[in-house]
Amino acid sequence: MVARAYTVAFEGVEAHQVEVQCALTPGLPAFSIVGLPDKAVSEARDRVRSALASMAIALPSKRITINLSPADLPKEGSHFDLPIAVALLAAIGIIPEDASESTVSLGELSLDGSLVGVTGALPAAMSAAEEDRTLLCPAVSSPEAAWVAATQVIGAATLADVVRHYSGQSPLKPSEPGEVHTPKNARDLRDVKGQERAKRALEIAAAGRHHLFMVGAPGSGKSMLAARLPTILPPLSPAEALETSMIHSIAGLLDQGGISRSRPFREPHHTASMAAIVGGGRRASPGEISLAHNGVLFMDEMPEFSRPVLETLRQPIETGQVMIARANAHVTYPCKFMLIAAANPCRCGHMFDPAQACARVPDCGQDYLGRLSGPLLDRLDLRIEVPPVSFQDLDLPNDGDTSETVAARVSAAQARQTARFGQDDPTIRVNADVHGQKLEEIATPDAEGRSLLSHVAERFGLSARGYHRVLRVARTIADLDQSDTVRRPHLAEAISFRLSSAQDI
Repeated sequence: MVARAYTVAFEGVEAHQVEVQCALTPGLPAFSIVGLPDKAVSEARDRVRSALASMAIALPSKRITINLSPADLPKEGSHFDLPIAVALLAAIGIIPEDASESTVSLGELSLDGSLVGVTGALPAAMSAAEEDRTLLCPAVSSPEAAWVAATQVIGAATLADVVRHYSGQSPLKPSEPGEVHTPKNARDLRDVKGQERAKRALEIAAAGRHHLFMVGAPGSGKSMLAARLPTILPPLSPAEALETSMIHSIAGLLDQGGISRSRPFREPHHTASMAAIVGGGRRASPGEISLAHNGVLFMDEMPEFSRPVLETLRQPIETGQVMIARANAHVTYPCKFMLIAAANPCRCGHMFDPAQACARVPDCGQDYLGRLSGPLLDRLDLRIEVPPVSFQDLDLPNDGDTSETVAARVSAAQARQTARFGQDDPTIRVNADVHGQKLEEIATPDAEGRSLLSHVAERFGLSARGYHRVLRVARTIADLDQSDTVRRPHLAEAISFRLSSAQDI
């Protein structure tokens, strides 16, 4: 006879169903696992054997064969321990076969039979819901999986709890979702004195999820502005929170099963490798651009990042997803993020200050910012220069808009976008997602605006991509202005942000 249990194999954020088949056949005692397992899965037989021995369960003196079907799908990770144990327990008659076949299980076993938390419980619960099965997982991972209300989630602390649950001795209660994390942010946009133009650019970027590039001397407030961007962003919608949490679940970043409604804010160091930024490694893990999905990716001192890393960002910025190609698999992760980049005007940072500038001005600035290619800069919607703040401005009282005030305007602008796009295309949520005919429908300027845009495109040689990005930014400015039509002032402001630092770069 063959006993069956079910689990999942992860390919990016997708969880593919895997059938775990256990057969007991006459012959010399042996325990083998087939079906393209990796080293961690192959070692499961020793962990399962020790866990059963700790429960005083002896394996039969037969040949035990575990097959992971489909056999051509790579199986990676320690979460196969529990489904292998469940299939084996069903094969020797300790738990009912119908219980093992109606459950998707995942979890790592300790030698004493306790269950260790694993990554990917949330996408596994999504897969279990699609198959109309119950999810069995370690107790520490169950609050995360319980956010999928379409399936029942059972969390067990030990393998003995699993046996008692399915034998009816001590049924386990369904798990409850973890808490929604609402971290308190003490930062406020009012803390930034001066820099009104930079604050305006930050508000526009937040309202339409536009990419922003800031160039300024050291200490002018670039990092301070970027750190306050999360305080003006609206919270994640339920759909966005689930998308983001699935990626963080694969990466093992969910804290105690809680899901956050705050948008991610990732700020990798410039020494980060390509695998860390884009994704990759042995298990093709998500990179920083995917961990920033539906949030912000802040790249401070952008020219200091390696050239291959920067050039690899061009396609994800345009498509909103990244494909990690390997010899045996192609894994795709979503990565719709808002890129906030900052840079000094040159290596010393004082190119615009004659008293402190080096003797290589302006060549030093051209060499430094020249590390950023034209095609990459063409994908950045807003470009601003952040000048140093004078001492007089530092002495002024904090009378600017608070983060709460700006966040209300951003939320109102995004509400207009949500109402405009509706449910026609779920992939379009903000103006930065609009392309082609849809962009022409929502961002067609009036006659004066069209004349201005045509003149600027011819005078400054805007590319087709730059032309459309100006239209998207102008549409966002009009939304902030609560205007149904893109008018000349909206286009003029969008063009000024497009060209404000282009000459310096």
